[in-house]
Amino acid sequence: MIRVRLPYQLRTLAGVGAQIELEVPGPVTQRAVLDALEARYPMLRGTIRNHMTQERRPFVRFFACEQDLSDVSPDAPLPDEVAEGRQPYLVVGAMSGG
Repeated sequence: MIRVRLPYQLRTLAGVGAQIELEVPGPVTQRAVLDALEARYPMLRGTIRNHMTQERRPFVRFFACEQDLSDVSPDAPLPDEVAEGRQPYLVVGAMSGG
């Protein structure tokens, strides 16, 4: 099981708690995790990734094991700690402004 933590706004939209557990078939990559998340919670489609391009939305960042994975290939394997459920995969709403 993969543990995923979402920002408050997305938790509210999906009607879930602070952490979600997902079964991810095959290699555990960011794409696989986000595909499983959107399949289970269709109301999240388009909020994390663009519908057409599947690219990360601006102001959404991905973290795992204290590493920013936002610009890493979506098909790169996630760290073993995430794949084995010991550490969560974090979807974070970024802030901007001055």
